[in-house]
Amino acid sequence: MNAPSSSSRQIAWPSVITVISAAILIGAEVFGAAFAGGWALAILFGLGDQGTHILQAVLFALGVLVMTAFIRAAQRVEPFTKLR
Repeated sequence: MNAPSSSSRQIAWPSVITVISAAILIGAEVFGAAFAGGWALAILFGLGDQGTHILQAVLFALGVLVMTAFIRAAQRVEPFTKLR
């Protein structure tokens, strides 16, 4: 069987907007928690300013991984394209 050509697909805008809106909401929470968590843990362990920034960067990178996983999972539930 031949796979459908890309010209027979159409962007499902309601699905795209839903996923982007959810990603904005969840991203604000994830990256806010990374920033605040890095700051709090650095104070708890007495890491200083440089340690705070490094810890926040590490938690930010973990947040990027979480958001990437979320977008991929959301795209499976809400496909971005549909057949015409």
